[in-house]
Amino acid sequence: MRAGALEAGLYLVATPIGNLEDVTIRALRTLRDADAILAEDTRTTRNLLNAYGIATPLVSYHAHNEARRREGTLRRLASGGALALVSDAGMPTVNDPGADLARAAAEIGVRVVPVPGPSAVLAALAGGGLPTDEFTFIGFPPPKSSARTKRLKSFAKANATLIMFVPPHKLLGTLEDAVKALGNRRCAVCRELTKVHEEFWRGTLDEAREEFERRAPRGEITLLIEGYGDGSASTAASDDESDEDIPSASSVEEALRAMLADGYSPSEASRRVAKDLGVRRRDTYGVAQRLSEEIKR
Repeated sequence: MRAGALEAGLYLVATPIGNLEDVTIRALRTLRDADAILAEDTRTTRNLLNAYGIATPLVSYHAHNEARRREGTLRRLASGGALALVSDAGMPTVNDPGADLARAAAEIGVRVVPVPGPSAVLAALAGGGLPTDEFTFIGFPPPKSSARTKRLKSFAKANATLIMFVPPHKLLGTLEDAVKALGNRRCAVCRELTKVHEEFWRGTLDEAREEFERRAPRGEITLLIEGYGDGSASTAASDDESDEDIPSASSVEEALRAMLADGYSPSEASRRVAKDLGVRRRDTYGVAQRLSEEIKR
């Protein structure tokens, strides 16, 4: 242990995604005690440090100089240095520079320590109003429409809520491509998270497109789209299916009772039964909750 300072290693420190008050006490202590801070944008990080009176030296470390600086940084870590890595916002290495550095540091035996905190992905998921028990983070979809549509189509049968970052000038195109690839599903446009003008807009993809055609979207956007089987748009029976193909209420209830008896939570039981029987998850979740309460009594 280094005297009066951090133990040697690479510290992956989450920083605020908007509101500076979201920074954790542990993050501040780590940034204060590190030998240096590797920052995606030193100007952004300096604002945070100045707000809390931290004078630790800053080193620029971003996508354009990462390859050039990696070896020197690894040598410093291997010789016993304690370095903090931060991105402009949120958790470094997650859709940000630093993943290769963290991997290389671990490979040479350097201690890699996550210091968790603010996350746009989890903030959007928590407030977006779509299922939270299973989700897939896509990052930034491809900028070109054809590649973006192909990428989204690869998740067409995924039961998880889809989460992605979308630049404001790409939102309308992304919504249009999502309808083509996934159908008119429910979505949440989560904008300016934790900031003064934070907004959670909820509706269908088509409704979102109409809304943001009327008013230009601004700020950083996290887009959520419901998974396959979570709503009527993606699981409604096709026109040529007969009523005989639709499971009865009693068969749905029987399947849910069996799942709950096996120890599954109402959320997991409803998801599995919806998938197995081809019904809407929102039609099974309420039943699962009711049956769960009956079983407890």
